[in-house]
Amino acid sequence: MKRRQPIIVGVGGTLRAGSTSERALALALAAAAQMGASTEMFCGPAISLPAYDPSDRQRGPEAKALVAALRRADGIIFSSPSYHGSVTGLLKNTIDYTEDMRADARVYLADRAVGIIVCADGIQAMGSTVNSLRSIAHALRAWPTPFAAVVNSRARPFEEDGVCRSAEVEQSLRLVAAQVVEFARMRIGDGGVAAGEPRTPPSSTELAERMTLMEMTFQLMG
Repeated sequence: MKRRQPIIVGVGGTLRAGSTSERALALALAAAAQMGASTEMFCGPAISLPAYDPSDRQRGPEAKALVAALRRADGIIFSSPSYHGSVTGLLKNTIDYTEDMRADARVYLADRAVGIIVCADGIQAMGSTVNSLRSIAHALRAWPTPFAAVVNSRARPFEEDGVCRSAEVEQSLRLVAAQVVEFARMRIGDGGVAAGEPRTPPSSTELAERMTLMEMTFQLMG
């Protein structure tokens, strides 16, 4: 039985076009696409949403598109600048719209992997922002990936055209993407085959990707 390609949704945390966090998210999603995933990206105007009001059931087209994409998603990547030691209010408000998924059969972000990217002008606030996003993912019943990418915006790791000039930053963003895609594939394999049916063994390409993923993890965390 052929498994479908995983769907990975990226959500940014700033309205500023060409920000480091937006470019980092774009790179991670491009890496996920190279691994065979289908990707969607929400940033800038797509996350310029009204303050979430649980008593107001009216939703604009942007909010409807976001929630629909998150419902389809097998994995999510959050990419946020660090504002005053935590995630941006814009990203938190965007995430609050997952409350519309509270009555879903797959409630909130349950059974999805969540990859985390944090960009900060310096290193002091990176850790607290990563922890904030991991706590949010846990509260939404998701699975934060073991590795989170932190990017020092002050080092200007991206060219004006969006090309990453830091091999270390690019490798860390690719690792986030690889872990999200790998987890998504495992969940599709577990949930996409009926009981009693033979499971499709991983292909040689998938096995090679898993070996590469392990090597990248050891390099960046070891």
